[in-house]
Amino acid sequence: QVQLVESGGGLVQPGGSLRLSCAASERISSFKTRGWYRQAPGKEREAVATSTTYGTTNYADSVKGRFTASRDNFKNTMYLQMNSLKPEDTAVYYCRVVTVEGYEYWGQGTQVTVSS
Repeated sequence: QVQLVESGGGLVQPGGSLRLSCAASERISSFKTRGWYRQAPGKEREAVATSTTYGTTNYADSVKGRFTASRDNFKNTMYLQMNSLKPEDTAVYYCRVVTVEGYEYWGQGTQVTVSS
């Protein structure tokens, strides 16, 4: 059972920045895929940034050039750096991993609110 613990959400003004963290209970490099997703009120959950172990990171068109996903293998932690935040970025953000066996795990979610 993989545990993912997220942190870093909060309230920020438009144009501001936040960095989300997702600490995993297992080696982050062992997962087949890793990603960040978000769900705004009344909307379906959508992928923000997804990557495979040996592949590149794919970003949603709405966040390209503003968000950057990264990881620290020594800390077993994933990050999502979010810059130039917009009100439409307001959502609950989740991290997700898939193991090589195909099991899927989600973080508990962290609220990001962009408002003046």
